Amino acid sequence: MAGLFDGLLAEIGASASIRRIGRVAETRRGLAEVTGLESAAIGDRVLIHSRDGAAGGEVLRLTQGRCSVLPDASGDGMAIGDRVELVGKAEIAPDDSWIGRIIDAMGQPLDGRPLLRGTRPRALRAPAPPAARRRRLGKRLETGVAVFDTLLPLVRGQRIGLFAGSGVGKSSLLAKFARGLEADVVVIALVGERGRELREFTERVLGPAGMARSVVVTATSDQSPLMRRMCALTAMAVAEHFRDQGRHVLLLVDSITRFAEAHREVALAGGEGASLRGFPPSLTQAIMGLAERAGPGPEGSGDITAVFSVLVAGSDMEEPVADILRGVLDGHVVLDRHIAERGRFPAIDLLRSVSRSLPEAATEEENALIAEARRLLGAYDRAEMMIQAGLYAQGSDPLIDRAIKVWPRLDGFLAEAAPETGISGSFAMLKASLAD
Repeated sequence: MAGLFDGLLAEIGASASIRRIGRVAETRRGLAEVTGLESAAIGDRVLIHSRDGAAGGEVLRLTQGRCSVLPDASGDGMAIGDRVELVGKAEIAPDDSWIGRIIDAMGQPLDGRPLLRGTRPRALRAPAPPAARRRRLGKRLETGVAVFDTLLPLVRGQRIGLFAGSGVGKSSLLAKFARGLEADVVVIALVGERGRELREFTERVLGPAGMARSVVVTATSDQSPLMRRMCALTAMAVAEHFRDQGRHVLLLVDSITRFAEAHREVALAGGEGASLRGFPPSLTQAIMGLAERAGPGPEGSGDITAVFSVLVAGSDMEEPVADILRGVLDGHVVLDRHIAERGRFPAIDLLRSVSRSLPEAATEEENALIAEARRLLGAYDRAEMMIQAGLYAQGSDPLIDRAIKVWPRLDGFLAEAAPETGISGSFAMLKASLAD
């Protein structure tokens, strides 16, 4: 009975007994200039009470006697003199009952059912665990996908990037991870997705089995940049809640690109200049700060294994978001449009993908199989144009001869689901694919 009323007591405790009120004094460039909130700090949340109702906002800039607030919505209906209520630090209070639910960036339910508030509020912008106290990467995980059980292994606490253009099977691969990857809880952030795709993803792509252990946090493409940026931060705070309980959390963020675009809009509204191909200098810290919060936890806590998707236009792996994220993660997976167009899913370009958990994540025999598969795929890739044009003469190169022989089996293996025997079964399939 001790915890029966914890949620109710938390809701009561969150109610403010004192309300600090300011007034809208000016509006310009999408910002509301507010007076009377001398105690406000950068990043604080406010409520703007206009004729169209109350709308949220965030404090972006402070000057003597004034604060600049970016509204969550368009600002239509806001007028000089409107009341602005200071809410305080941006935070949520996750609860175990959130598993199986769909929430927005503010931690409010989107599935029509009430949602209990947890007993411990968590700041949306929190520091990563102290580097000297974090554990090393953990054991290899079963993923449900043969290529990730073998050639691109994932270990507990690893963070990888999924680099892909639109329409090459990125969401389907994330759903496979949500359903099949070994984890206690799955937290999914859908940042800037099309609104019509939410139910399709949760009901058809993710399915009841995946949803039963997941918390889905979403901010659709029509919502403000504040909400889209906050979506990823909220998902990370929810993941940290379960990590601190000692659980293994799988965090899927789709996508970091839309998080970066939302951060750019907010930063430009706050007066920051653009420098990195139109992105502000603070983007690097924003992405790295988010990514560093995932990974192995300190002693006594769990881990957050994270997959961050990146939309790369024209397969440009050097664009700012991809370049920043690739440098801070423990591996990256590239999905190629040409592979998708010939019908092989997941459309992984193995030669451009790498898992930094190797070679430690595999045995000596397994590492030999991985090296052999990469060697043969590389040989075929280098000679593919000659092979397709009929210019290669059999017997010219024994390595290419063998690559041509095993390539259909090896290419098919990259699309296989993992067998019921798990990692050992996947390596047995890989060995059979390499057999002469």
